[in-house]
Amino acid sequence: QLQLVESGGGLVQAGGSLRFFCAASGRTFRKHDMGWFRQAPGKEREFVAAIISSDGSTRYADSVESRFTFVRDNTKNTMYLQMNSLKPEDTAVYYCAAAVTFRWNRVEEEKEYDYWGQGTQVTVSS
Repeated sequence: QLQLVESGGGLVQAGGSLRFFCAASGRTFRKHDMGWFRQAPGKEREFVAAIISSDGSTRYADSVESRFTFVRDNTKNTMYLQMNSLKPEDTAVYYCAAAVTFRWNRVEEEKEYDYWGQGTQVTVSS
């Protein structure tokens, strides 16, 4: 099993940057495929980014492509999401998630993931 704990969320002005982290317990972190989701007020949770364990390939939602970067460090059991050029519409609670293995063509689906963090708030002011 994995336990996931996010940290580093907060308040930032539009156009700014933020990096926040997800730390995992457990010795099998490096074998898990990982993802980020977010949920804005009044909206359903949506996919943000994913990274596959085998080769580090990444996928991003169109809304964050070229602005967000997903990095994992298997030696430290951590991963982070670097968010640049933030917009007010990026305001949401962000969740990291882990999958024993996911189907690459379904990485945007919540049901592909087995473990979830508690969520961290990111607020982008205009």
